[in-house]
Amino acid sequence: MRCRIRTTKCQLLATSLCVMLLGLSIATLSTVTHYGLHFTLISDISLENNSYRVIHYTAFYFGICLSMTLILAALLSCAATVRESQCLIAMGFFCFALAFCGLIPAAFWRYIHSMEVEDSMMDVYDLVYEEVRRNVSSFRSHELTAIHKAFLCCGKRSPFGGTTNVEHKMCPPGQVHNMGQDCLQEIQNFLKKHMNFVSVLLGVTIGFTVYGMILTSFLWFSIHFSSNLDRKGKYILR
Repeated sequence: MRCRIRTTKCQLLATSLCVMLLGLSIATLSTVTHYGLHFTLISDISLENNSYRVIHYTAFYFGICLSMTLILAALLSCAATVRESQCLIAMGFFCFALAFCGLIPAAFWRYIHSMEVEDSMMDVYDLVYEEVRRNVSSFRSHELTAIHKAFLCCGKRSPFGGTTNVEHKMCPPGQVHNMGQDCLQEIQNFLKKHMNFVSVLLGVTIGFTVYGMILTSFLWFSIHFSSNLDRKGKYILR
């Protein structure tokens, strides 16, 4: 029994270290997503009726809370492994379960509502592009130029071919429509790469979280039954 407990403790320590690194990775990814140039630029330009700004802030705070829960679960598991405390093990299991309850809706939302993020970002560009094309706002010209520089793109492709005055005025030199990249396509490609990385990170984190729940529950029962076996058959002199 003691040999099995030592094996479980080693596995739980390794799993806790991996979970801590995953928690730090989620915190880093959330910070980059929130303060990155591409995302903050779209968020600042988006209107109130556009859903991207709400998604932008919700993803950041949810990611930070999730990363803190994972790090806390890892720390509690490490302390419980060293001290063989059933109370700490139970708290570590609860944190793992709480993180799992947050990871499953996040993964579900990523696969169901990923198109909503993509559409909202492209709607922001369409709005700025059309206002500049109609010469409605001169302030939008600076915003459109900033988008072109951030995404390294130039205007958007017309089904009739050719370029408009927007491409000639707002694109960097040498990146006119025929030489540059379509901005809608570049936004879509950029977001697709980002979402693929998020999917991989969520999948790995869910796997380690489930494994951590299994190890903590197994260690709790092992310590519980081991302590009962140690006391069995002993006599107390009064």
